[in-house]
Amino acid sequence: MSRFSRVLWIGAGTLCVALGLVGILIPVLPTTPFLLLAAVCYGRSSPRFLHWLLTNRWFGAYIRNYREGRGLPRREKTLTIVALWLTIGVSAVYVASQWWLRLALIAIALGVTIHLLRIKAARSEDDRPDTHRQAAFSPASDLGPPFVE
Repeated sequence: MSRFSRVLWIGAGTLCVALGLVGILIPVLPTTPFLLLAAVCYGRSSPRFLHWLLTNRWFGAYIRNYREGRGLPRREKTLTIVALWLTIGVSAVYVASQWWLRLALIAIALGVTIHLLRIKAARSEDDRPDTHRQAAFSPASDLGPPFVE
């Protein structure tokens, strides 16, 4: 891979991480797709950045759980839905002045809620017995498809 394309992939991955971080604070902006896209970009360009992303203390487990199909722990799912409805509710009542904008905000919140409820409920890492906990990061297993060519 040329140096130019590698820099472009790393830049795109970093932009996706930034958008994912903004998505944590703004419920209407999706976090997961941006973080997964960042993993794809880093997987194509930099094993070091991919390792950082997958072992990051704030969203590394989030990405690994999604990749491995383990789902979202009930506590996180509940907190996400509550935060979503609180922020959308405040926006709909105090910020949006037109009825159609309020309706759009509520429709978005309803769609995100349905999506979250359809995600498999996983046990949190703290709920798992020690024998079922994931081993430490292993480059051989975690850098495999679908993120590396």
